[in-house]
Amino acid sequence: MLQKELGEIFMLYARKMRGILISVTKVNVSPDLSIAHTNLSIFPGEKTTEVMEQINIDTKTIRYDLGKRVKNMRIIPELIFHVDDSLDYLENIDRLLKSDPPSPISEEEVE
Repeated sequence: MLQKELGEIFMLYARKMRGILISVTKVNVSPDLSIAHTNLSIFPGEKTTEVMEQINIDTKTIRYDLGKRVKNMRIIPELIFHVDDSLDYLENIDRLLKSDPPSPISEEEVE
């Protein structure tokens, strides 16, 4: 529920920042519902630090917007944002696999 609502909030938030796409990839909430660790995927990757700085400045506003959307929670959790760099990691692996020369071992030697 929180992931969906935060995703919609960040969709509207990213419209203010032209050329930025922000996705909420994961939300982990503490057992007492007081803290929500939120992983964000930001595209393009070059602007990640700039966007995260702005998000951390606007954390209270984002939490307030979340509180207006989520009526059935008594306490709106404190939001802690983390960068999800799994897409960058996957792109790096893909790039390395494409640039790796073929193995000198022939198929006959393997058998």
